[in-house]
Amino acid sequence: MNNLDEILGDAQARLDAVVADRHAAMHCPVVGTPDGEMRIMVLRAVAPDLAALRFHTDARSPKVATIARYGRASVLAYDPAARVQLRLAGSARIEQHGALADAAWDAAAVFSRRCYLATHGPGAPLAEAGSALPADLLARRPSLAETEAARDVFAVLVVEPDTLDWLRLDAQGGVRARFERGAQGWVGNWVAP
Repeated sequence: MNNLDEILGDAQARLDAVVADRHAAMHCPVVGTPDGEMRIMVLRAVAPDLAALRFHTDARSPKVATIARYGRASVLAYDPAARVQLRLAGSARIEQHGALADAAWDAAAVFSRRCYLATHGPGAPLAEAGSALPADLLARRPSLAETEAARDVFAVLVVEPDTLDWLRLDAQGGVRARFERGAQGWVGNWVAP
């Protein structure tokens, strides 16, 4: 690719594809917060023009407080077959209540909702190794009605990228482009890989 518009289109297409295909290489990018913590998260939605990326999270997770404090996050996705890396960063927010969170909850599969039935939030100490799910849910799928108790701890993480770094590695040295979102949309330039 030797056109900046093609690069932007490629980034959008790659992220759109992972939302539709859970087996796609970039389906679970690394999400970083300003405290230096990183975690793999499932990318649930991508807005047109890469205006927003949506992830689901447990409201009890420490990252929720970090994002509330700093209002920023970064996303790193890599496709090893294509040797393409995407790095995005921008403003971030948590939405636990309201139309966006409600719609995401309503669309979530029952088995995905099961995660939020844990008795302890992510990172909470446990007496022994194992899951924080109630014992009766360890080997079965809950009913839709049973998952409703978890709605109070379900939240949405929205990252609104203002920078994008696209890199393809190859034997000829690779190609890299960096973009910033301005008042007129994305503005990019070529940089050394």
